[in-house]
Amino acid sequence: MFQELLQKIGLSLNEARVYEALLHLGEVNVNKISIKSKVHRRNVYDSLNKLIEKGLASETFVKGEKVFKAIDPERLKEIIKEQESALDSFLPDMRKLYTSVESDTEAYLFRGVNGFKNYLQLILEQKQTVYFIGAKAFWLDPRLQHYLRHFNKERKKRGITFMHLFDYEVKKQKPEILTLVGKPYKFLPKEYSSATAVDIFGNYVVTFVGVKPGELYEEPLQFVLKSKLLADGYRKFFQFMWDHCKET
Repeated sequence: MFQELLQKIGLSLNEARVYEALLHLGEVNVNKISIKSKVHRRNVYDSLNKLIEKGLASETFVKGEKVFKAIDPERLKEIIKEQESALDSFLPDMRKLYTSVESDTEAYLFRGVNGFKNYLQLILEQKQTVYFIGAKAFWLDPRLQHYLRHFNKERKKRGITFMHLFDYEVKKQKPEILTLVGKPYKFLPKEYSSATAVDIFGNYVVTFVGVKPGELYEEPLQFVLKSKLLADGYRKFFQFMWDHCKET
């Protein structure tokens, strides 16, 4: 049940299985842990030692037998905080390395839901107004809801504003997006709807293909172009369309 989550915060597969078994069994010996977790007895010992090092398990002797039990799962929050603290201490140097070799002009792809999250992270990094052409409200995709809460909080904190030119269909099919993103926004005329969308922010132009109101495709794809000259040009295109669309 919890194995995938536990692996995301740094536990190995065996460690996740053993820890979850401990949560179910309470204070227990290695044999029972092995049976419940379906991890070989020899590997259970290795996983238990690592869990003890991480403060997620403890050992004691009961009637001469060594038994183990899980530490309160609240400890997992502390592990995440420790990981964030460690990362924060190295991020400045990592950023220096990254920016020292970063190109002024690039073209690449983002794939999948995690790729979409990378696109959202770019928005936060640029800290500039985002211009949306043919917006489809695909931020309402259920797979993004947990991450978007964090994203919206951060983008407001960083003073990032949005200007949306939505496709006509969004007004009736996904009106809830209007409350989520807030004004200003306008709608393109009905005859100009398409299966594409373009976002412009900072030095980036991101193009989405094969999108529809309110959801991403199973494997979303974004074409990312980095060029100040290109982004400035697209902003002029946006302004022309904005000026010629009616107020909602």
